Amino acid sequence: MLAAALAAAGGAQNPPVDVPIDLGGEAAPAAPGQPYAARNLPDRIILSPGSDPATEMRVSWRTDMAAGETLAELAELVPAPNFGLRAQQVSGDNVSTLSENGTALYHKVRFAGLKPGTAYAYRVKGSAGFSEWHQFRTASAGTAPFRFIYMGDTQNRILDIGSIGWRRALLQAGNPALMAHAGDLVASRDDMTHDDEWGEWTATGGWALATVPQLPAAGNHEYVDVVQPDGSETRQLGKHWPVMFNLPGNGAEAAPLTTYFADYQGVRFVVLDGTSALDLGSLESQTAWLDARLAEAPGPWKIVLFHQPIFTCARPGDTPVLKAAWKPLFEKHKVDLVLQGHDHCYGRLTAEAGRDAGIEARAGGAMQGPVYMVSVAGAKMYGLNDRADTQPDRAAEDTSLFQVIDIAPGRLSLRAYLNTGVLYDGFDLVKAGGGNRLEELPDDLPAMRRCSGPPQLIDQPMPSDRLGPDGLPCTAEVKD
Repeated sequence: MLAAALAAAGGAQNPPVDVPIDLGGEAAPAAPGQPYAARNLPDRIILSPGSDPATEMRVSWRTDMAAGETLAELAELVPAPNFGLRAQQVSGDNVSTLSENGTALYHKVRFAGLKPGTAYAYRVKGSAGFSEWHQFRTASAGTAPFRFIYMGDTQNRILDIGSIGWRRALLQAGNPALMAHAGDLVASRDDMTHDDEWGEWTATGGWALATVPQLPAAGNHEYVDVVQPDGSETRQLGKHWPVMFNLPGNGAEAAPLTTYFADYQGVRFVVLDGTSALDLGSLESQTAWLDARLAEAPGPWKIVLFHQPIFTCARPGDTPVLKAAWKPLFEKHKVDLVLQGHDHCYGRLTAEAGRDAGIEARAGGAMQGPVYMVSVAGAKMYGLNDRADTQPDRAAEDTSLFQVIDIAPGRLSLRAYLNTGVLYDGFDLVKAGGGNRLEELPDDLPAMRRCSGPPQLIDQPMPSDRLGPDGLPCTAEVKD
C-alpha cells in the first residue's frame, strides 16, 4: 500500500536551471566564514502539513549544487532499528538559487496517500548522502485532542533571543502536533543578509522544524520593498519564502503562495496574508476565499492566522481595511480564535467595547465571539497603546512570550507563557449551546508587565528613567 501511495506522491524532478533564482538582499554581506552556506548534507529541513494532514505531509530542504537529484525515503516507523528496509523512495522538484552564501539547491517532496494516525520516518538526500531519519505522525482521521504552539514575530536577533522562547515552548509543550507563526519570521531589510536570517531561523528550530509540521503566515517583513521605474515603491514577496516552505497550495487565487488551509483533528486552520491584502490588491480574492473556507469547515473549531492585527495593542488605531472585510466573516462563521503578530507586544481581546464590557456580557449569559490575540516571540518590542489598560483582557510590553493551545472535542485551552516558562495569561473556550463559553484563569497570575517612566519614542534616545518590568532599561518603542 505504501509503495502505491508514494508512486502517486512523487513529483517530476527539475534539473538545476542555467540561471539560478537570486535570493540576495540589500542588507549586509554574509557572516564571516559563511556558517549558513549550503553544504554536502541537507539542511533547512522543514515539514509542512498538506490540506489533510491525516493523509499528506510535505517537506522542503536545501543542499549544495552537487546533490543534483531530489530524493527522499519514507517508511512507517516501528521500534526495530532496521525499519528503513521497508522505506520507499520519493522524488520531487528542485530549483537552483544564488545568495550571498553562494549557490544552493532547494528541494520539495510531497508524501501523499498516508495512513491516518500513523508514525512515519523520512530522510532526505544531499550530495554526501542522506540526512538522519526524522519522524512525524499523521493526524487522526476525525476529531481528536491535540496540542499546538503559536508564536508571534521572531524577526530580529532570531538565533540570539528568539531561540529562547522557541525552545522553551517546544520543551514545555512536550509533544506539539503543529507550530504556527504569525508572520515576520525574519526581518529581510535590517542588518543581516537575508540568507543568514533564514539560516538563523532554521537553526533556531533545528530538528524540530523537520518533525513538527509548521504553519507559517507571511508578515510584511517577508516582503521586500521594490522601487518602480516611476520612482514609486511597491512590495514583492521575498524570494526565500517560496523555496523555504512546501505549503498546501490551496489558497486564494490572488495570493497563492502565502494563503492556505489545513484541517487537523477537528480544527480548520485558515492562513491569510494581510500584507498582500493591504498593499497588493488581493483583499477581495482573500475575503471571498476566506468566506468559502470557513463555511465548509468540517470540524467544530475554526482558527485563523495572519500578521496585521484586527485590534492593535501597540499602534494608535486598528487595521481598518482588514477589520471591515474580515471581522464580519469571523463573527458570521463563529471563528473561535484569531492569532496575529505585527505589534511586538502582547494583547488578548474578547470584546471590542473593552474588558469590563466583555465580563459583564458573559456574566449576563452572552456567548463569547472570536478571541483576538497578538503576541511577540523575538527581541523587538513596541510600547502598549493608550487602550491597553481598558480594552484587552490582558496585555504586556517589553516581554517575549509563547502560547500553547490544547484542543479537545468540547474545549479549547490557551496558555500564554513568558519565555522563562512562567504562566502569564490564559483562558478556556467551552462549546455550549451552539457557541462558546469563556472561562478565565484564577487571579494568581503575574502582575501586568509594563514599562515605567516617559515613553521611548522611535529613533529617539532612551529616557534614563524608563525601566522595563524586570528593572532593566525598557526596550519598547512607542508606535505613532
